[in-house]
Amino acid sequence: MVHPNQEPAVIAGQGTIALEVLEQAPEVNAVVAPVGGGGMIAGIAIAIKALRPDVKVFAAEPRNANDCYQSKLRGELTPSPHPRETVADAVRTNIGPNTWPIIRDLVDDVLTVSEEEIKRATRLVWERMKLLIEPTAGVGVAAVLSERFQAFPWDLEHVCIVLCGGNVDLSSLTWLRECPGTAE
Repeated sequence: MVHPNQEPAVIAGQGTIALEVLEQAPEVNAVVAPVGGGGMIAGIAIAIKALRPDVKVFAAEPRNANDCYQSKLRGELTPSPHPRETVADAVRTNIGPNTWPIIRDLVDDVLTVSEEEIKRATRLVWERMKLLIEPTAGVGVAAVLSERFQAFPWDLEHVCIVLCGGNVDLSSLTWLRECPGTAE
């Protein structure tokens, strides 16, 4: 069994995302990625902080599934004891014992966003960028658009948002019919 987010080799493999970002956009000064089990953000944080410790690393998660935020706030691994309901289904899982120490020590902050913010951000990317992302990728976009991110005192002109996942079944997106501006 190879765990999808707690296996050290998987975490290291996810760190190659950061290597590509730094190679393709060396001017980057912040990276934002969705967090579920924490493998991707942990790998990204390890690589970024090893090569460019000045680059800020932010995890982003739904408020309805905010165990990473709660863990950072409390300073200890704080898994959610109940089912997590969110349109961002790829981040419904809790961070784990292998990713928590990395997140605790290397991730600069955790941003949480509402379900409505996730839906609006996902739709914005669909309409403006013409990229078919799943709502989990919309979590990172929503985090960067949030008032909290915009209020950070750091000069963050070059922000990379990791748009992960491509598992979109439009017929399963029942919330799309409820989204303002949707044609019936």
